[in-house]
Amino acid sequence: MFSNNDINFEALKRKAYNGRWATIEEGIIPLTAADPDFRTAPEIEQGIIEYIKDGYLSYGPFSGLPEFKKNVAEHFNTNKHGSFTPENILAVNSAAQGMFLIASYVLKPGDEAIILDPVDFLFKRSVEAAGGTVQLCPVDHTTAAIDFEKLVQLINPKTKLISICNPHNPLGKVYPKEVLKKISEIAAAHDLWVMSDEIWSDIVYDHKDFHTYSSVSEEAKKKSFTVYGFSKSFGIAGLRIGAVLCNDQEILDDFTEKSNFNSTIEGVSTLSQIAASVALERAKPWYREFLNHLQHNRDLAFNILNNSEILSPNLPEATFVLFPKINNSLTSDEFAQHVLKYGKVAVVPGSERWFGKGAEGHIRICFSTSQEILQEGLERIIKSF
Repeated sequence: MFSNNDINFEALKRKAYNGRWATIEEGIIPLTAADPDFRTAPEIEQGIIEYIKDGYLSYGPFSGLPEFKKNVAEHFNTNKHGSFTPENILAVNSAAQGMFLIASYVLKPGDEAIILDPVDFLFKRSVEAAGGTVQLCPVDHTTAAIDFEKLVQLINPKTKLISICNPHNPLGKVYPKEVLKKISEIAAAHDLWVMSDEIWSDIVYDHKDFHTYSSVSEEAKKKSFTVYGFSKSFGIAGLRIGAVLCNDQEILDDFTEKSNFNSTIEGVSTLSQIAASVALERAKPWYREFLNHLQHNRDLAFNILNNSEILSPNLPEATFVLFPKINNSLTSDEFAQHVLKYGKVAVVPGSERWFGKGAEGHIRICFSTSQEILQEGLERIIKSF
């Protein structure tokens, strides 16, 4: 299912945007946006076909189909130590939209939010879109350890939100229960909200245990939101489907109303919700094979780069991206431009635009492709110098 022969490159060149096959020149290998090169699970394809077979595409419930809510709750409770009811789930148009909605709900203009540095650019953008100000909390590039002393120092009367990325993008760290509990204690002591982006929580290697944030303590259940999506684990980014989870039903009901998910102003395509529901109900065997392939790719990429003198890689515990350190004098942007021009490989520079100030000196490499494409891309990068 995940060999080079299984990739339909013609389809990718028509459909894979966001810095990938449909946007690049012929001959360039894109190891850029975190989106799989493989066809989605046949169970998902069949589920969509079955749903539209009777020809009816009527309105669904504003906050999400019952089967969608039930499947997301069960998935978190079974696999991530969650304690959610179906009513604790709100269907949204992607995890990214969930982040923006939460920032808008929690923050007023002039309020501050603490985010990790480095981290995906959407954390900063969602805070600023809500009129808030970002404060950066450093994390170690190798271990992704959070500087808790600095975190506490950043808190002031304007601080309203701590946003975490778990597993961490781009460092691939799974934060253990003890770390999450410490965050919950700090948040509770200062009466802060916490938003945990857990879109990568299905892509975890070596059978490492994952704890959804609200599971680690009673404090964590209060004033917290969890964000989840299906684009990474099931390759359905184009369907724009995600979820916001909250154990406090009163808070979620208020959030739903103020985010306009109580009318036809907002709402998620029923087709997308059906695809996500089928993914969790029937496509787990496909997902497990995909995860196994990704772990082999992770090890392959790490070994290739570790034996080079160009980049020093990390070994991610999760995600399907690497964030290696650049070993020469080039900046992140210069390195990315160099390998694009001379190696015909597109990567994401570790620039402030994409990951914050703390990302400089690194690049991000996506490895959710075939082993053949991955190896060719990495060898091109190395040989371009």
